[in-house]
Amino acid sequence: QTRRVPRLHAQAGEAWRTKQSAAAGKRPKYCQLTVGMLIPFPENPAENILPFDGDAYYYRQAFSQEVGDAVFDQLLHTIDWKQDEIIMFGKKIITKRKVGWYGDLPFVYTYSHSAKKALPWNDVLKNIKSIAEKHTGKSFNSCLLNLYHDGQEGMSWHSDDEDTLEPDASIVSISFGAARKFSFQHKTNKTSQSILLENGSLLVMESNVQKNWLHALPKSK
Repeated sequence: QTRRVPRLHAQAGEAWRTKQSAAAGKRPKYCQLTVGMLIPFPENPAENILPFDGDAYYYRQAFSQEVGDAVFDQLLHTIDWKQDEIIMFGKKIITKRKVGWYGDLPFVYTYSHSAKKALPWNDVLKNIKSIAEKHTGKSFNSCLLNLYHDGQEGMSWHSDDEDTLEPDASIVSISFGAARKFSFQHKTNKTSQSILLENGSLLVMESNVQKNWLHALPKSK
């Protein structure tokens, strides 16, 4: 049973090729996360949760519950949350789910026929970005945040493979708030795999995950 607590799902990944970034020799890489007190990552990586055609590593408690709750509260009150706008079958749809898009530069991110321009990092996100980079060994220059108010809000099957994204980029997803089921489905043979994204957890999707797998955040009661 899903707690009536909003859930923040922020993603981080290695970037896009916008005309602006290509001209400047930079590629936006998107990220998210928090302030202090990370539980140290194990020296050996977590086990790959996908059976084949991609690598996805889940760290159940990258942040302590105390820190996760504090970060959630900070992001809830400091992010410029907006209802997402997408175009489906030629119709404009405004979702209950809210989003925030931040980055080093005003990168334009387009998905579902809707474009968003990145806002400059705030202090909380800068701290999060630094911690995410330290503990993943990757660099990020942008961050997409998703706010789900309850289990009736979710995300349908998709891959993070827009033309503006760097092919086979690493995507890091960090979750705060209520635990939610997160599912994978292979694009060819329909093999499925699900995990529970807990408060303060971190999921790293690498190699060919976006090419070979769909993922979704199913709705729950």
